[in-house]
Amino acid sequence: MNIFQAIVLGLVQGLTEFLPISSSAHLVLFPWLLGWKDPGLAFDVFLHIGTLVAVLIYFFSDWIRVLRAGLASIIERRVGWDRDRMLFWYLFFGTIPAGLAGFLFHDYFEGTFRSPLLIAVALGFVGFLLYWIDGKYPALRPLEDLSMRDALWIGFAQATALIPGVSRSGATMTMGRLLGLTREAAARFSFMLSLPIITAAAAFEVKGLLDQGSVGVPVSFLVAGLTSSFISGVVSIFFLINYLKTADFSLFAWYRIALASFVVLWSVFTGH
Repeated sequence: MNIFQAIVLGLVQGLTEFLPISSSAHLVLFPWLLGWKDPGLAFDVFLHIGTLVAVLIYFFSDWIRVLRAGLASIIERRVGWDRDRMLFWYLFFGTIPAGLAGFLFHDYFEGTFRSPLLIAVALGFVGFLLYWIDGKYPALRPLEDLSMRDALWIGFAQATALIPGVSRSGATMTMGRLLGLTREAAARFSFMLSLPIITAAAAFEVKGLLDQGSVGVPVSFLVAGLTSSFISGVVSIFFLINYLKTADFSLFAWYRIALASFVVLWSVFTGH
């Protein structure tokens, strides 16, 4: 890997982590298409830290408010009808399904579903679901109308993102739309729900890195990847929230379907 590849993969991670088009798919497909070598675990850790910092900074004031409200509800042993307290517990319980699934099945899914053709199937299928659900179901419910039931359903959807090509944001936003949330509300809850799970993923990878005992990548490459994933992550969050105020998810659905078709054709014609 060189510095150019590090920057490109960081940009890919930051953009695709938050847009509903699957970061795991793109980080497998880019090296596959371009003939690049796997940069290794240390680089993955730094890419995740970049997107973690992006979502933390973008929603910093929201997180401070929600964490304060959550701490108050724990101290007082009461939730009541305060929206920030309720949102804290929605995020807490919504994270559990993906956390359990990652703990139990991460290695299995990572080892079994990394074939470009299998990734293409997941890309196309979720793209179809996103297009169909977003066009069929009303977008009437704001984030303030979210319930614990909604949070759990979105949390279960997030757990399916263990399969490369599904997309964490794609799965959670699709489920949010199925539940009748507005597009902006589905995106905002998806972004906030991403912070605990990205933190857990980064911590899991750091543990693996410590067990591995070596970094194996120049520090300059790690910093370049982290910086580019952070910048592109902030840009993608800002873009999607503002884009969905006036548009739907069809652009991303068709992109997924087109990319899946391209991967299948490329695989057939090249034999890879």
